[in-house]
Amino acid sequence: MRTAEVNRKTLETEVYVKVNLDSVGKADVHTGIAFLDHLIATLAFHSLVDVELSVKGDLKHHIAEDVAICLGQAIRKALGDGDGITRFGFAAVPMDCSLAFSAIDLAKRPYAKIDLKLKGKKIEDTPCEDIHHFLETLAMSMQANIHVWTQYGANDHHKAEAAIKALALSLRQAITIDPRRKSVPSVKGAI
Repeated sequence: MRTAEVNRKTLETEVYVKVNLDSVGKADVHTGIAFLDHLIATLAFHSLVDVELSVKGDLKHHIAEDVAICLGQAIRKALGDGDGITRFGFAAVPMDCSLAFSAIDLAKRPYAKIDLKLKGKKIEDTPCEDIHHFLETLAMSMQANIHVWTQYGANDHHKAEAAIKALALSLRQAITIDPRRKSVPSVKGAI
């Protein structure tokens, strides 16, 4: 089984994350930020990655950032050397008025291009800039190339949630073991 745990303690936060890439998408998430909990639970559910996560922290921005660092590190750690994974994933997700897309490459070349087209300052209890920062930090700490964009939408909640669902589906595809692949998915022989 591909599982991993990450602990991170700073003067600002204390984060614990455990992931299981080969499960059913259960989420036990407690960040203290309701909308962030919702996004991470949605990511877990649709990627089929179990996520156990708890955090103590001072500010919402620090919590979102450090949770993304730990979640990304845990997923990367659970992937090991990447033997047999599909590596690439992509998805399009409609949600009511919104349409979002995601593409991912798990090749250890971190890059993030995030365009959610959020118009407001907050969604529920979460600053919109923290959602954007969460996704960028997740890409960097996972050492993944992640592109997530919302094509259109009238409701910020729906735009952000559609984007997370698209990311979850593309992650699910990328981490899946390809039964025909007998090594790492790169002509270089390493990712």
